[in-house]
Amino acid sequence: SELQISPTQIVPWHSHSNVQDTFYVIEGQIKIFLRDPDEQVVLQPGNTYSVKARRPHMVRNTGKTSTTFLILQGIGEYDYVPLRET
Repeated sequence: SELQISPTQIVPWHSHSNVQDTFYVIEGQIKIFLRDPDEQVVLQPGNTYSVKARRPHMVRNTGKTSTTFLILQGIGEYDYVPLRET
């Protein structure tokens, strides 16, 4: 899937039970916040990062312009499990 998020937009905390997310940034910059363990990853154009199934994560546009990125999801049943922010 190709997504575009504005400079103030986030993809809220969530996880997936069976699939991993692989992010690929086309334009702009995103920061992925992760739990278990806590980690932050900044991605710029051409960068990729994979989040394993069941690992909570949130995505934020940390740039000053809209960001376009791809999410490639692994094989398996897709779900979106929202998490409460702490």
